[in-house]
Amino acid sequence: MELNTVKDAFDRVVKKQKLSSSRSHEVIDQVGHEIEQAIAQILSPHDPTSPVDQKSILSELKHRLNAIAPLQQLEGSQKELNVNLSKYAKLLEKTFNPDVSKAYSNVDFDHHIVNKIIANHFYQQGWFDLGDSIINEAGVPEAAILKYQFLEMHQIIEAMKVRNLEPALRWVYANREKLTQNGSDLELKLHSLQYMEILQNGSQSDALNYAKTYLAPFAFLYKDDIMKLMGCLAFRGRLANSPYSELRSPTHWEKSTEEVIHQFCSLLGQSSNSPLGVAIAAGFEGLPTLLKLANVMAAKKQDWHAMRQLPVPVELGKEFQFHSTFVCPVSREQSSDENPPMLMPCLHVLCKQSIMKLSKSSTRTFKCPYCPAEASVAQCRQIYF
Repeated sequence: MELNTVKDAFDRVVKKQKLSSSRSHEVIDQVGHEIEQAIAQILSPHDPTSPVDQKSILSELKHRLNAIAPLQQLEGSQKELNVNLSKYAKLLEKTFNPDVSKAYSNVDFDHHIVNKIIANHFYQQGWFDLGDSIINEAGVPEAAILKYQFLEMHQIIEAMKVRNLEPALRWVYANREKLTQNGSDLELKLHSLQYMEILQNGSQSDALNYAKTYLAPFAFLYKDDIMKLMGCLAFRGRLANSPYSELRSPTHWEKSTEEVIHQFCSLLGQSSNSPLGVAIAAGFEGLPTLLKLANVMAAKKQDWHAMRQLPVPVELGKEFQFHSTFVCPVSREQSSDENPPMLMPCLHVLCKQSIMKLSKSSTRTFKCPYCPAEASVAQCRQIYF
């Protein structure tokens, strides 16, 4: 509902801005037209015996400009726009509280580690000058260890953008054993891309020779993939209309680039997603809930920072879930070793403490809160994620 109100207010501002711009152009065009007419009268051919009365022309121009009243018109349309802009700014401030410090929890950070995280973030993104600046200002030269590894990664990525796979293949050959242990098929993907490039831009014989040299070793493990690649030979020059047209898609290059980044970071013991970026994105997702909580608690004159557990769940997307968790639908508490999830005979799951409260006794049966079935504590079994 709040977002709809903000959108309506924004639409009104846009409408007023367009109207103000249109009016301003009309006024400027009117003024320009009157001035052009006056200049044309002054410069028009005339009888030498009766010279042009420039004063009267300029006087008439002044009279016409006063009738148009450009300043009043421009000020009027701008005033209407400013009123709507002012209302919109107040609505944004009311709807989206800009004071995010209310959601801040005072936590002691190791500034040395934080500086390293920031520097590594810049290196991982390819912003090496910024990373060097952070290191120099913070005095953490050991943080530059990853710089040269990430520099190699970005050299590979830049080469792939121009369809040059040589740096990527050299890195794959040098780390073949580790990639195999990771179960990665990156080498096949890169050779497949190179094969398709040769097939589309080179000769059929060159493509066939490349396949015999670099794709044949994968024939037993990836039979279906190799067969599709070989099928492309029969449609050389008309792949766009062949059953294998999908193999020409640029998305294969994009996915292979992402796989290079993922495997490169994995071998470095780093996440392919910057920890700093993930933390900021997660904070952005949870910020509205925390701000609402802070406002509610402030109205009740309570300090939410003193709570051991938040009274409301902070919902984050699946991209921020890195391990399996279970939150009891009754108590709204996350399971733990002391309070594990328990499966009831009806196949509903609650935490152990909730089951004990419902049963009131280990021997009494109790009704499931989500269906008519009854169960006893003895019938419930702990489950593991």
